[in-house]
Amino acid sequence: MRFIHIADVHLGAEPEAGTAYSKRRPDELWETFSEVVSLCEQEQTDLLLIAGDLFHRQPLLRELKEVDYLFSKLTHTEVVLIAGNHDHIRKDSYYRTFSWSENVHPLFGNRPQYLVLEHLDTAVYGFSYEAKEILEPRYDGLCAQKKAGIEILLAHGGDAKHIPINGNALKRSGFDYVALGHIHKPQIVVKGMAAYAGALEPTDKNDTGKHGFIRGEIRGGETRISFVPFAKREYLHLALNVDKMMTARSVMDRILEMIKERGAENLYKFTLKGFRDPELIFEREWDEVSGNILEIVDETVPAYDFRKIREENRSNLIGRYIESFEDCVPESIEWQALCEGVQALMESRGGM
Repeated sequence: MRFIHIADVHLGAEPEAGTAYSKRRPDELWETFSEVVSLCEQEQTDLLLIAGDLFHRQPLLRELKEVDYLFSKLTHTEVVLIAGNHDHIRKDSYYRTFSWSENVHPLFGNRPQYLVLEHLDTAVYGFSYEAKEILEPRYDGLCAQKKAGIEILLAHGGDAKHIPINGNALKRSGFDYVALGHIHKPQIVVKGMAAYAGALEPTDKNDTGKHGFIRGEIRGGETRISFVPFAKREYLHLALNVDKMMTARSVMDRILEMIKERGAENLYKFTLKGFRDPELIFEREWDEVSGNILEIVDETVPAYDFRKIREENRSNLIGRYIESFEDCVPESIEWQALCEGVQALMESRGGM
C-alpha cells in the first residue's frame, strides 16, 4: 500500500513574504496543495493522509467545495483527514455538515475512531480537535485494534498545549505508521514508524529548512518512508560577516550575491556580524535592495581604535570608561559592553 502524508497546509494563511511575494503566497499554498493531489493521481497513490491544519482557520464553505473538487478528480486515491488546532471543529464549523466525495473520509469526532478501507486491507485511526488547545496526552494509550492488515494513526500535536506526544508510547502502539502533524519541520519521531511531514509550504519566517511531504509504502509488514521537498520557496537565515573596510553599498552587493547563489525565489533574513567602520550607517530601505528580504538584523559593532580614543579623552568620561575595561577579552560580554558604551558616549557628544 502506497501513501502520501501531508500536514499543516494552512490554506487561507497569509505568509510573511516581503514585497516581492506577499500578494502571491496565499495562492501558492493552494497551488502546492493542488499539485500534491495531482501527484497522487499521476502516481496512482493508494492513500492521501492529511494530519490536521489543512486550513489556517475555520474553512469557508466555498473553500471546502474547492478542496473537495480536487479530491473528486482522484480515480484511485482514498483521502483521510483530521482537523487540527487551527481548523478545529467548532460548533458552527462547515466541517460538521459538508458532504464530501465518496473517496474522502474525514475523522472529525473528538474521540478516537477508525475506518477500514477493505480493498486496501487498511484501517486508519484518528480524531480531531474540538478546541484550539488540548493539554492531555490523548495518544499515549491509543493502540492498533487489528481491524486490518495495515493500521495507521493520524495524529496532530506535540507540544505542551497541543496534545503532548510520547515517542515511546507511539512505539508501543502497534501501528504500522503514525502520520503526524502540527510541528512544521519534517522529522522522524520513531524510526520507520512515526514522522512529522512538516508544513507543506513554510508560512512563518522561522519555518526554515526544506518543506514538502512524506511518501511511504507499507508492504509485508515493513514501512518505508522518505521526505520529498516540494515547497515553492524556502525561508533562509544567513549570517554575513562585516569588516571595517566594507561600505554600506558593498554590504548590499554581498547580500545580493548571496541571494543569487541560493535562489531569488527564496525568502531571507540576514544577520550582520563583525566589526564595521564606526562611521558606517545603514540608511537605505532594504526592500529597495531586494523584495524578498524579510529582515536584516545588525549585530555589528564599531571597529573603534580604543587606544587612540582613550589617549584623546584621558580627562573625560569616555577615557575613564575605556580604562575600566582594560583587561576585557575581544568578543566577550565585557567587550560588547565596551563597544556599546563607547558608541553611546560618542553619539552623546556628537561623534568624533
